Amino acid sequence: MDNETKFHSIYSDCSDVVFRSFYIGEKDKAILIYIEGLSNVEEMDDNVLSPLMKQAEEKSYRIDTLINKRVSVSSVKEVKTFSECIGEISSGNPVIIVDQQKSGFSIGLSKLEKRSIDEPQAERVVRGPRDGFIEDLSVNTSLLRRRIRSPKLKMKSMEIGEYTKTKVVLAYVEGIADKTLIEEVNNRIRRVNIDGILESGVLEEFIEDNPYSPFPQVLATERPDAVTSNLLEGRVAILVDGTPITMVVPTTLYSLLQSSEDYYGRFLISTLIRWLRYLFLVLSLLLPSLYVAILTYHHEMVPTTLLISIAGSREQVPFPAIVEVLLMEVTFEALREAGLRLPKQVGSAVSIVGALVIGEAAVSAGIVSAPMVIVVAITGVASFTIPRYSASSAIRMLRFPIILLAGTLGLLGIMLGIITIIIHLATLRSFGEPYLSPMGPMKKQDMKDVLVRAPWWKLNTRPHLTGNYNKYRQSKSQKPSPIKGED
Repeated sequence: MDNETKFHSIYSDCSDVVFRSFYIGEKDKAILIYIEGLSNVEEMDDNVLSPLMKQAEEKSYRIDTLINKRVSVSSVKEVKTFSECIGEISSGNPVIIVDQQKSGFSIGLSKLEKRSIDEPQAERVVRGPRDGFIEDLSVNTSLLRRRIRSPKLKMKSMEIGEYTKTKVVLAYVEGIADKTLIEEVNNRIRRVNIDGILESGVLEEFIEDNPYSPFPQVLATERPDAVTSNLLEGRVAILVDGTPITMVVPTTLYSLLQSSEDYYGRFLISTLIRWLRYLFLVLSLLLPSLYVAILTYHHEMVPTTLLISIAGSREQVPFPAIVEVLLMEVTFEALREAGLRLPKQVGSAVSIVGALVIGEAAVSAGIVSAPMVIVVAITGVASFTIPRYSASSAIRMLRFPIILLAGTLGLLGIMLGIITIIIHLATLRSFGEPYLSPMGPMKKQDMKDVLVRAPWWKLNTRPHLTGNYNKYRQSKSQKPSPIKGED
């Protein structure tokens, strides 16, 4: 049997690949190939091997007819090439090859271990759904189907990676997403030629517009409700098998600063929280550099009483303010990283206790001043208010060059740093969408969901992304009116 010999040579030194030879009705020789641990052996015995081997000799059928009549499995697929067979076997689906036949049959009996659906640890909310994506692609697509129950939700599947053959699904809502955007995303993904995709972050670096920018140009999330909301706004989702992180494109700076909970609470509270988030974003970026610039060059900006208090606390400190800030910031970042890498049971304790102990010991030893510990603590807390970890990382990274500018040029250096960042953001794009949209360029209709979160009955239009778009998402006027009682 040439086919059997070929498969044995392909899977040589693969001890987990099982070859099971048998006869269909004691007449036609066949071989069943599957990978141990990826296929459901019990179902295979009951619904495939047993009915085929018990086929009566006096009844003669074509093999494809026989398999369709005897095999009680919902998914049966004909495979005609070795590459198709290898792909099905690697996915956990057993393949039946019959002697003297030019095609085989893939049986949908994959059995992959997967964790249960639970709340994403990095994107928790007080009010909202508690389910999150997992590492299984079929489960992730089903979570989207549960929310968008329309055939307009399209999912295009492809394989990326010469060896990993990682499945990637492109999801969008037909009639809402622009066709030019869909084609551009599809082309960028298909241009990727690599030996393997292990996580969506690998694919992200290949498809983003400016890979040298510290700012993320792709929205990464584990929440199905966040992806659903973006799909209904005309964006495209990219799901990668083997990771719970789903990418959404295009994105903007303001999308990265919004949380799912902004849309589930009352709009007044959501607006106030959004303003607080913007304030702490500025503090996270500029507070240490402002402290350095004022203490080094601009003493006149500090009230005399406060200046005397700060000078007294720094009397025993041997370092200038810029060295003091860099020392504490690097230490804080190291403690944060250590807390992430340690086991969950001790990680948070080490980061919190470590920060308290090291801060108190450094002040007592006269290495840093007490105001500096307060500044670094406020900066660290401010960085935690940014909802997206990738955006928070960009702000943390940009903090250090601005500190150096503040230590050398004072407030002028800070202004130069801010202007440079704004120019970079103004030139940045995400799949054709300006990164500062809808403020740069200004789109008045889309401003309802930037600085404020307007009531849902006012959010009657979708954001204008690229090209043509489906403008209205609800009736123009749905403002609730109170019931008038009788006079």
